[in-house]
Amino acid sequence: MSVDTSQVATSNRDAAASAKKPGRGAALANWADERLGLATASKKMIRKVFPDHWSFMLGEIALWSFIVLLLTGVFLTLWFNPSMGEVQYQGSYDQLRGIHMSEAYASTLNISFDVRGGLLMRQIHHWAAMLFVAAMLIHMMRVFFTGAFRKPREINWVIGTLLLLLGTLEGFTGYSLPDDLLSGTGIRAADGFMKSVPIVGTYMSFFLFGGEFPGESIIPRLYAVHILLIPGLLLALVGAHMLLVVYHKHTQWPGPGRTEENVVGYPMLPVYAAKAGGFFFIVFGVTALMGGLLSINPVWKFGPYDPSKVTAGSQPDWYMGWPDGALRIFPGWESHFWGFTLPWNVFLPIIVLPGVMTVILISLPFLEAWITGDKREHHLLQRPRNAPTRTATMVALMTFYGLLWAAGGNDLIAINLHLSINQITYFMRAAVFVGPVIAFIITRRWCISLQRHDREKLLHGYETGIIMRSPEGGYSEKHLPLSEERAYTLTARDRDEVYALESDVDENGVANPHTRGQRRRARLSAFMFADNVQKPTPEELEEGHHHAETEHELQVPMEGHPASGHEFDGHNQHDTKDAPLRPGH
Repeated sequence: MSVDTSQVATSNRDAAASAKKPGRGAALANWADERLGLATASKKMIRKVFPDHWSFMLGEIALWSFIVLLLTGVFLTLWFNPSMGEVQYQGSYDQLRGIHMSEAYASTLNISFDVRGGLLMRQIHHWAAMLFVAAMLIHMMRVFFTGAFRKPREINWVIGTLLLLLGTLEGFTGYSLPDDLLSGTGIRAADGFMKSVPIVGTYMSFFLFGGEFPGESIIPRLYAVHILLIPGLLLALVGAHMLLVVYHKHTQWPGPGRTEENVVGYPMLPVYAAKAGGFFFIVFGVTALMGGLLSINPVWKFGPYDPSKVTAGSQPDWYMGWPDGALRIFPGWESHFWGFTLPWNVFLPIIVLPGVMTVILISLPFLEAWITGDKREHHLLQRPRNAPTRTATMVALMTFYGLLWAAGGNDLIAINLHLSINQITYFMRAAVFVGPVIAFIITRRWCISLQRHDREKLLHGYETGIIMRSPEGGYSEKHLPLSEERAYTLTARDRDEVYALESDVDENGVANPHTRGQRRRARLSAFMFADNVQKPTPEELEEGHHHAETEHELQVPMEGHPASGHEFDGHNQHDTKDAPLRPGH
């Protein structure tokens, strides 16, 4: 029986088969892929795997707050007038109506009171800037504490340091734009900072301000730097940072199935993209909530900038507080040569110190690689306790930073706590040197103690809180072995090797010219690793587990034995010696 297939399917029958012409969309996509390779790149990104851990969100907070900054910044540029031309204010804010001010300050008031949603956008923008710098700082601390800066990510660490520096400068140029009395005080201070630079300082100030301070060019120039120059550099560095993250693959915490050769996590689509997208809206929502409920930088209270006035209790945004604190507590050192004055009390804390701190941050990965001689690639993170010297170094830097930051508010501390500002200054001068050393020693010993605690748990198990009584009457706490997953995590680290200098001379008995550097490296390596507690060897683990099993067997009650402590009252049996006793019972 023949079937008429024409009713259910189309067929070319006797004609030769030919490919159908693709639609316009498919043709355009094929044209772009042949020239740009977008399909290949897209496939790789879709299959890209990202590990999951809460600490990885710190970098995302910095990224999403930067996006919020760009979005709100575009809105603000539509109404802000970066001009120092003088106008008489006739806006909605009655207290300043009729006052002469710059067009920049007048447009800021206009955004705050007359543009619908303008004040909300201003405050979201300012809060996002604070969050952006804070997230970058904490993210870099996480990277350093966990060793994520090691090979092959040294360049990304350098990029992160430059991003932190540029973010700080971007914040300074941003809060200087409204030309109110507070921001004008900051610009006045910046003028003094530049003039403290020997030889070229006065020229730098003259060219930046277009003449004597305050001139008529500083606000337009800061505006160009704020919306074009630094954002362009930030976008380029953020792009490079993200590309390197994708190229090197994301670091991950050690655990079962995780090695230096793989990444265990979720693919880009749909899981990670959905999570990252949702987190962006969370960051945006929290920032908008802060902008709507928490007032920040109320410029209408400060009034327009007047070079003859200074805002009482003036302080910069928090990320500029630590150099301000260094400036406040630095001794009044000056030198006079041939009629010229070199103000070391300004030049050293403001110009030199930030540069030195930046160089120290950039050099940390390379210094550690030189000390350890480690040239391997690392994709597994380290627990901070497993690198005591590194962790203590960052805590010392954090203590130094925090003390200088606190010194930046020495006047407000003195007023609110009814203390002498001179005594606070003298205390801070000593604390910035003593405090980091104390923090280093305490942190390093703490980490080593935690290493010792981990070793004991691996060998003898964890404490259960159950007190056992042996047949002989002795008491001991019952320990149970760690789970395989937990034990794997604790042992998934390399043993620290202390570099030792073999000889001061070469094979011919001639003094090696590099001996001095190698001797210094050996001393630093010994200081870095000599006191560390290494993970147990397989033999030690086996011996520890065997000893623990023996203890558990001795703790098992011996039924019916007189020494077992069983007492019979004719009805109920009471185990008085082998019963587990909870602490406190």
